Amino acid sequence: MNITLNGSPETVTDGMTIAALLQDKGYGDKLVAVAVNGAFTPKSTREEQTLSDGDTVEIVAPMQGG
Repeated sequence: MNITLNGSPETVTDGMTIAALLQDKGYGDKLVAVAVNGAFTPKSTREEQTLSDGDTVEIVAPMQGG
């Protein structure tokens, strides 16, 4: 299945959850914000929410500085 992850095309397993995607991409338990198709995805739903073909996923990690 094909998705867009942070602006780049990616191929992932059919039915992959957001939590599995984060693990697969090396985010593990890091504090990140996730949006799927422009909608914020709460951490509490990442284990159940599955991705669909064509989804656009943005993963943003907080950065220090200013």
